[in-house]
Amino acid sequence: MLRVSAALLGALALAAPAYAITPFPDGFHSKEIVTNGTTLHVRVGGQGPAVVMLHGFGDTGDMWAPVAAALAPDHTVVVPDLRGMGLSAHPDDGYTKKNEAADIAGVMDALNVKTADLVTHDIGNMVGYALAAGYPGRITKWVVIDAPLPGVGNWAAQLSNPKTWHFNFYGPDEERLVAGRERIYLDRFWDELSADPSVIDEATRQHYAELYARPRAMHDAFEQFKAFPRDGVDNRAFLAEGKLMMPVLALGGEKSYGAGMATELEFVASDVTGGVIPNSGHWIMEENPTATTTTIVDFLTK
Repeated sequence: MLRVSAALLGALALAAPAYAITPFPDGFHSKEIVTNGTTLHVRVGGQGPAVVMLHGFGDTGDMWAPVAAALAPDHTVVVPDLRGMGLSAHPDDGYTKKNEAADIAGVMDALNVKTADLVTHDIGNMVGYALAAGYPGRITKWVVIDAPLPGVGNWAAQLSNPKTWHFNFYGPDEERLVAGRERIYLDRFWDELSADPSVIDEATRQHYAELYARPRAMHDAFEQFKAFPRDGVDNRAFLAEGKLMMPVLALGGEKSYGAGMATELEFVASDVTGGVIPNSGHWIMEENPTATTTTIVDFLTK
């Protein structure tokens, strides 16, 4: 199992705590790309082989700026906001991860990206699996970070975990409970799923809370979770066609999924390397961006 150098990166992580939202470097630009019946907000920059980076709930594509900066000298980096999230459009439906994978394939087509490495976190993992399984010739490597896949592996155990009550938290009354209280709702995730809540600073919390307070943003975030049962059916169908063959790096936060991420990915992929991000819970880019960035870059460039 791959572990980040405890002497070097562990020290760096302790010496350099997570910062407020890092801007994407000069040379990146944003565009609105029409794809699969919706429009995604996409950041693009760099030069060379492509890397697509997908975020999850509680974040947007903004989370990936430090990794994008490290990759851009030698890679074209493509960072969308998922359907209904961040600055992307808010369609009424289409939140199965299989359909969202088609969104991302359409972004790749629009940018003339034939093949790409893939980096994903949280719900981005679920879209990423559908993309890698549904378009296997287009994904060359996959870094998958700290969330399991619906319907396969140890998913049933996730459903009985008290911390995953939000998987079934959606509907008109649930939206009324959260409306105007988006920051309170998101604080629960940042506080309970991190190794040290104080590391996720006020500016970061404000940034994402404002994005999730935009019209329809929380409704569409809930739609991501509402689709999990259908995602499980789709994932079992993908798996019935065979395991993924591309190299996969499965990373877990030390205080979250840890080494168990490799076990989860071994259910669906044949070439899996495991890794652990030290001094981190679920929010790897907010809690330990140095180790996370170094680990991703090392895997994609070796």
